[in-house]
Parts: sequence; C-alpha cells; structure tokens
Amino acid sequence: MSSSLFENIGGKDAVNAAVDLFYRKVLMDDTISHYFESVDMEAQRNKQKSFLTFAFGGPNDYSGKSLRDAHTSLVNNGLNEAQFMAVAGHLQATLDELDVPKALSEQVMAIAAGTMDDVLNR
Repeated sequence: MSSSLFENIGGKDAVNAAVDLFYRKVLMDDTISHYFESVDMEAQRNKQKSFLTFAFGGPNDYSGKSLRDAHTSLVNNGLNEAQFMAVAGHLQATLDELDVPKALSEQVMAIAAGTMDDVLNR
C-alpha cells in the first residue's frame, strides 16, 4: 500500500507550516490581500489546513463550504484567473522555501490547478 501525499510531505506538521507560510506570502501581495481584509485569518488558516489535509489524502476533518460556494462572493468582487495564478505562485514559492521534493511539489500543484474552475465558479 502506497503512502498518501499527506504522509509523504510530512503530515500535519508539514501542512500546518506550509499554510502559515503561504498566508504570510498572500497577505503581503497587494494584488490579492484585499480579499482577506475582513477575514478571520485564524479561522481561515484552520479551514485551509483541514481542506489540504483532506485533499492530500489525510484524515477528512474538513467541514467547510465547497470551493465553489466559499469563493462565490470573491468571484462576484472580481476574483479572476490572474489572481488565482498569483495565489498558486505563492503556493509554489512556499513549497520551494520548505524544500518539498519536486515530485511531491508537482502533485500539490496539480491538485491546486484542479481547483481553478471551482474557485472561479466556471
């Protein structure tokens, strides 16, 4: 039986570290940070950690909205593909900074790319 991506990247501690670093990068990006101005970032980080744990094959503790529902108001306020790609770039930079091996990083980025249509409500 092969290990899940969640296990291969280092489990809960790795996801937690990645999400915290990722949001530091996102919040410093003036092209997208305004989407988080009224967001409870502690709750946001926790939801993201649960979602990624599940998406990477770990335990399913995610009980939030679907990606489509969670991002509808953002799309209605101008969220577009360029901004999605900016977020994806911060995710890639986070993986690089944490020295995630290329094969695992590619799996993470493929999962992220697969969410674009739902995030952008297409």
